[in-house]
Amino acid sequence: MSLLKFRNSSFVKKVVYAVVGIITYPGLNIINKLKITGTENLKSLPKQNVLFVSNHQTYFADVITFIHIFCAYNWGKINKLGIPYYLLWPFTKIKYVAAEETMKSNWLTRFFTLAGALTVKRTWNNGSEEVRRGLDPSDTRKIFSALEKNWVITFPQGTTKAFAPGRKGTAHIIKQMNPIVIPVVINGFSRAFNKKGLKIKRKGVQLSVTFKPALVIDTSQTAEKIMEQVMDAIEQSKKFMGGRRKSVSITL
Repeated sequence: MSLLKFRNSSFVKKVVYAVVGIITYPGLNIINKLKITGTENLKSLPKQNVLFVSNHQTYFADVITFIHIFCAYNWGKINKLGIPYYLLWPFTKIKYVAAEETMKSNWLTRFFTLAGALTVKRTWNNGSEEVRRGLDPSDTRKIFSALEKNWVITFPQGTTKAFAPGRKGTAHIIKQMNPIVIPVVINGFSRAFNKKGLKIKRKGVQLSVTFKPALVIDTSQTAEKIMEQVMDAIEQSKKFMGGRRKSVSITL
């Protein structure tokens, strides 16, 4: 079996989901508490050409939580995880966009790659200075191909820093593939976990994941206009900065 076929194997993904899911479930739903809303907006979605756009708070806990929710929903659980028997036969038509450097950093991140990572090159350096525009063409084709058969999760900001600007690569994907776009707003993960999302730093945190209705997007608009709509939907535009900061200060 070639490396590509091994990585895309449904059986391999099921094993990875089960292992990662069992290890991470307590941190998400016992040590901390996960509140899920809006999974009714997943009803009747096709199993392909669906793009989930979300804000980003940790490298891995965010994506792992999405996988838990999608697997639970596939077993008929609405807005809850419940007992994780869904890991016995998980839903694997999931891909997620992740930075190539992050996914190659150690053996653990390489293992997470088997969960459906679409590795892309960063469009900025470590100082957050833009070094090129948009996604690399090969990265774009990779995401297009994934959308043809899967749900794809992407974090338009490409960073865990709150209210960072969105990257226009997401808008170009929307313009060219015209997927169903489901905005998601997450909160609490940066308080409960370290930056990588693999270590619990605080207990009893209320984690929240909210799925909003699909966006109605005019793909004839400019990429800038589409990104404005996306960033508003995931509550990361400037108009949300004041309210979110007040909320965070009260929670802490």
